[in-house]
Formats: sequence, structure tokens, C-alpha cells
Amino acid sequence: MCPIFDESKFPYQGIGVKMGDPFALTYKYYPSKHWSFAADGGKAASGLYNKYYRNAFNGYMPDSLSGKQEIKYLAHKATSDWFIEAKFLYQWDASKISKGLQFYLGAGWQWRTTTLRYDYLYENGPFENQFGKFTEKRFTYGPVVAAGLEYSYFSIPISAFIEVEWFTDVLLDPGYQRFQGGVGLRYVF
Repeated sequence: MCPIFDESKFPYQGIGVKMGDPFALTYKYYPSKHWSFAADGGKAASGLYNKYYRNAFNGYMPDSLSGKQEIKYLAHKATSDWFIEAKFLYQWDASKISKGLQFYLGAGWQWRTTTLRYDYLYENGPFENQFGKFTEKRFTYGPVVAAGLEYSYFSIPISAFIEVEWFTDVLLDPGYQRFQGGVGLRYVF
């Protein structure tokens, strides 16, 4: 059976994979029955933020165009979108619902770095048009709140989990919030 529920043998560690937004390698340290620390690192699901990145285009454009000049957005691509986060979690037993089930709540901090490539059309009057592209690197961070379920009543040392997170940007776009979540497995040792 997965060792998480053997209270006499703490601390435990778990390493695994989380799928969703974001896709990540995940590490969890269980120093006691009720407290744990998790660290995740991986790739964000850039496609979920297409509208946000499209709207960010106007913030990168110069405001010194004359009356006949115009720059129009054509497309963008997130060439990289990475994140790292660390969370402290409080866990409690939910074995009355199902043996091996735990709920958890926690808070932490997330760092994100994204590289975006924008394609645009520059118009200078009715007869002069040029295509162009530029790259923008973005770095931001902010607090994250997490809630989840962890199940580890297997005959092998594996825990399965599902979690949802709420990230708030405090650097690049203060107040912007992102809902994230995923499911995963960890090998517990």
C-alpha cells in the first residue's frame, strides 16, 4: 500500500507528472500527516491564453504614428511559455468518503516567463504596406492559491491527485487572474 498513511514513517517524498494547465514535473514533500510542500515546473498551456496575448499586442505598439500610418495585428505565437511554482499545503483526511482520500488547500508563489512572436501589417497610406514581426519577452510572478484531492490507497506507492489553482499577476499586469488546474500521478518514497 502507498506509504502516505503510515503515520510512523514520515517524512515522505513524491515525484511525478501533472497534466493540464500547466503541464509540469511535480515534487511533493510530506513532513507530517497534515502539512506538505509542493514544487512544480513546466510548460503553460499557451493556447488557453490566446485572447490575452492578442490583446497585449496593442501595448507593444508605438504611440507616435501619424494620421495615415497604422499597424494591424495579424497573428502571434507563444514560442516558449514556462513556469515554476512553490506551494505550502494543509491536508486533511477524507477517508469517510473513500479510504485513501485526502483534501488539501494551500498557497504559494508562481513565476512565469513567456516569449511571444507577433506578425503585423504596417500601413502608411493607401499604397504602402509592409509585413513585419517582432518578439516580446515577458516575465511575471504572483501568488497562487490551490485546492485539491489526493488519493493514495493503491497496492503500489503511487498517489493520484487533481487540483485547481488561482494565479494573480502582480508584476506585468497587476490584477490579471488566471484559473489553472490539472491531474497527475506521483511516485511516493
